[in-house]
Amino acid sequence: MGAMRVDMSLGLLRASPASPRRGQMSSRWRSILSDPRGIRRTCVCCVAIIASLLATLSAAIAGPKRVLLLHCFSRDFAPWNEYAKSFRTELDRQWPEPVELYDLSLVIARYWTKDQEGPFTDYLHDLFGASFFQEHRQQLFPSTPMLLMGVEQRRVALPKLTANDTFVAHALDIVGVVENILRVLPETTNIAVVISNSPIETYWLGQARDALQPLTDRVAFTWFNELLFDDTLKRVAALPPRSAILFALLLVDAAGIPHEEGKALSRLRAVANAPIFSYDDRYFGRGIVGGPLIAVQDVTRQAAAVAVRILRGEAASDIRIPPIGFGAPRYDWRELRRWGIDETGLPAGSMIEFRVPTVFEQYSWYIIAAAAVCAVQLIFILMLLVHRRRLRRANAERQLAEEAAHVLSGRLINAQEEERCRLSRELHDDVTQRLALLAIDAGRAEGALAKAAGGEAMRAMREGLVRLSEDVHALSYQLHPSILEDLGLSEALKSECKRFAELGSTRVKLQTDGVPESLPQDVALCLFRVAQEALRNIARHAHASQANVSLERLNGGLQLVVDDNGVGFDATRMRNGVPHLGHASMRQRLQLLGGKLHVNGSPGHGTIVSAWVPLKGVDHESSPRLVS
Repeated sequence: MGAMRVDMSLGLLRASPASPRRGQMSSRWRSILSDPRGIRRTCVCCVAIIASLLATLSAAIAGPKRVLLLHCFSRDFAPWNEYAKSFRTELDRQWPEPVELYDLSLVIARYWTKDQEGPFTDYLHDLFGASFFQEHRQQLFPSTPMLLMGVEQRRVALPKLTANDTFVAHALDIVGVVENILRVLPETTNIAVVISNSPIETYWLGQARDALQPLTDRVAFTWFNELLFDDTLKRVAALPPRSAILFALLLVDAAGIPHEEGKALSRLRAVANAPIFSYDDRYFGRGIVGGPLIAVQDVTRQAAAVAVRILRGEAASDIRIPPIGFGAPRYDWRELRRWGIDETGLPAGSMIEFRVPTVFEQYSWYIIAAAAVCAVQLIFILMLLVHRRRLRRANAERQLAEEAAHVLSGRLINAQEEERCRLSRELHDDVTQRLALLAIDAGRAEGALAKAAGGEAMRAMREGLVRLSEDVHALSYQLHPSILEDLGLSEALKSECKRFAELGSTRVKLQTDGVPESLPQDVALCLFRVAQEALRNIARHAHASQANVSLERLNGGLQLVVDDNGVGFDATRMRNGVPHLGHASMRQRLQLLGGKLHVNGSPGHGTIVSAWVPLKGVDHESSPRLVS
């Protein structure tokens, strides 16, 4: 195979049978380079690419495929620089084999003259006129295919295309662009068209004037083609209200100054007092509002696909691609916000890009996760609150029950004491007196029958009645010690300790310090019953030889302590909820008066019972000190 050339005005050259000398280039290529109108028609209006694909001359000789990209103005001019860049990407993606790429800028296309033809053709020959071309120059140009890309369909001269030529063009609907402006901004009365005076811009100026003539009754058009760029900046900064700007082309201004890489658009946006529109997506995201746009990516993708088909041997004349029109309308959310354009007025199916996400959109997963965690925590909190409410209700019910039990217990104890007092009086005032009379009668009978046989029996009866009277008297005392009312707590405790010592083998030591002579009856009775119960427990369980009873004034109350040196007991039984009945009775009595009870003991070390009750109306400095 020979060489293949792509003219990206796009010229794609395939294998040709002969390689011309320096002055014998193909008639097609020479006609393009030698005719200023031809170069304007092809290069000026689009990116020009010449791809030379060199194949093997025989099965044993192979050469690399070469692609030459010819730029109309320079490689930095928009939008064709984007076409070339995107074409390279698409060609690399669709053609896996290695390709040598060459980049060449036809800067002279801006100011083409006949005198520049010779040096330019010499440069092209020198660039590709290496030994390979000299050796096979007869095979290079005559049958080379050419592909035009980045050109509007009206710029393609169909009658002049040969069998080796094809194109990928786009269709520019300038009326559709203006209709979009009037739809998005229906109150627009003036449209300023930014365009300049280079040959290609002059061509499109005429096309735009003719196409927009029917719309002049709806909106006025202001053309900036004869202005210097600085003057254009001043004009767009002072446009009248209800204006819009159509950015068409601004390559070389009226002073011949080129403007590269869309920098002109950036400067326009910085000073413009009206929204900017265009038809090329090369400027989308760089200052234009948007609308229906020609997609560079769509054009270059199709062009690369056509180039690959040609590289694979398909005839260029057999490949015809319909012109590529506008894509779906696209709008820049930032520009819509800047100019206060309502999204509801956009065409159906429009895409809004560059939208700044809301806080929820940015952190949706974090917010959802946090909300889920908060929801779970809220559920637990609600469950805890419900449980707490139930617990409070249960505690309140328990407290009410305890208070009721407390009141009932107090009533029972009071009733018990009242009943004991009644029984004690009955025993003391009635039974004891009657027993005493019987004992007296028995003593008289014993004296009358002293020497008779019945005297001994009467004596035994009298003695039994005396002992029974004493027991009844003791029982009466236990039921209700009248001495407590008559002589006070101290004397009652002395009497009880004396009686306890006389009944058993345990010595009892009593100590009372600073005990008031007059005490509330309920306090005195409570402490007496506690001492009585503690001594009774010593007699029943302690097997002690020594017991101590102390009563002293302490911390605004009275503290009673009863201890012994007996066998002690397992205090854990009380802690585990198995208290003795006597201990429960003592504790209940003290609680009725706001007192406290501590019972401490351990096996082999005796027992200590400590009871404290407050004395109302007596100041105290600290809390009760209980013996432990």
